[in-house]
Amino acid sequence: MKPRRNIETFSLSFLDCVCCGFGALILLLVLSKTAEPIIFEEYTENLVSVVSKLQEELFEIRGETHILNRELVSKKEQVAKEIEKVALLQGDLSSILGQYSASKDSSTIQNKIEQQLAAAKQELSEEMRRLQQQEPVSSSELDDTVGGIPVDSEYIIFIIDTSGSMFNHGWGSVVQKLSEVLDIYPKVKGIQVMNDMGEYMFTQYAGKWIPDTPARRNAIIKRLRKWQAFSNSSPVEGINAAINTFYSKNKKISLYVFGDEFTGPSIQSVLREVNRLNPKNKKGNRRVRIHAVGFPIQFSRPDSEQGTGVRFATLMRALCEQNGGTFVGLNSHSR
Repeated sequence: MKPRRNIETFSLSFLDCVCCGFGALILLLVLSKTAEPIIFEEYTENLVSVVSKLQEELFEIRGETHILNRELVSKKEQVAKEIEKVALLQGDLSSILGQYSASKDSSTIQNKIEQQLAAAKQELSEEMRRLQQQEPVSSSELDDTVGGIPVDSEYIIFIIDTSGSMFNHGWGSVVQKLSEVLDIYPKVKGIQVMNDMGEYMFTQYAGKWIPDTPARRNAIIKRLRKWQAFSNSSPVEGINAAINTFYSKNKKISLYVFGDEFTGPSIQSVLREVNRLNPKNKKGNRRVRIHAVGFPIQFSRPDSEQGTGVRFATLMRALCEQNGGTFVGLNSHSR
C-alpha cells in the first residue's frame, strides 16, 4: 500500500489568483485618488464663478437701492412743496371768501362810516370847524413856516405814518420834508425815527438816541425811502410811546408828526391823554414840543374818505397849539 501524499493548502495557482486580486484593488484605489483633485478643482472653479456673479448682482442691487433712495427723497421734497402750495392756496381762498363776504356788507359798513364821521364832526369846536374852511398853505408858505419853527430843541423825534396811502401816494414828499426838517437843525445831540405805531426804524437803537452824524443822517434818508411797517393810520400810539420813552427834564425834545389821516374814535380823548403825558412845568412849558406836517393825500384821491384827512388836520392843529409846536398843511402842489 502506497503512502498518502500530503495535499498543500496554498498552491501556486491559488497564490497567483490572490495576488492578482490585490493588485486589481490597488490599481482601482490609485485611479480613484488621481481623479479626485480634478473633480474638486472643477467644483472650486464653479463656486468661484457663482460667488463672482452673486457679488456683481449685489453691487447692482446696492446701486439701484441708492438711486431709489435719492428718488424717494426727491419725491418727499416735491410732496412737501405741494403741501405748502396747497396751504397757500387755502389761505388765498379764505382771503377771497372774506373779501366776498365783506363786499356783501359794504353798504352797511358805508353807513357806519358816515355815522362815525357825522359824530366826529359834532365833536369839533368852533375853532376846529373854521379849519375846514381854510385854504391849504402853499409850498412857499411851508418853507417859511418850517424855517420859523423854534429850533432850540437838542433832540428831535420823527413820528411817520407808514400806512399804504402814505407810502403809495406821498412817500417822495415825506422823504423831502424830513430832509428839510433835518436841514434846519445843523447839529443836535440825538435823533430818533418811529412810525405812528411806535415801531423804530432802526431796531438796534430802540429806546436809545441815534447819534447825529452826517453818515447817520444819510442812513436815515436811505432807509426811509423803502421803509414799510404796519400802521393803523393814527399817530396817537407813536406820540405816546415817544413821550413815555424819551422824556427827560434835562433834555429839550421836539416831535415831528408826518401823516395824512386820523382813524381813532375821539379827538378830545387824544388831547386829554397827551395833556396828561406832557403836562406843563412850573414855567408853563411842556415836556416836549409837538410839530406836525399834514399831507393832502385824502383830499387828492377821488376814492378816499376825506373825513379822516380833516380829522388828522384838526387833531394835529390842536395838539401843536397845546404843546408849543406848529402845524403845517401841505397842498397838492407841494407834494
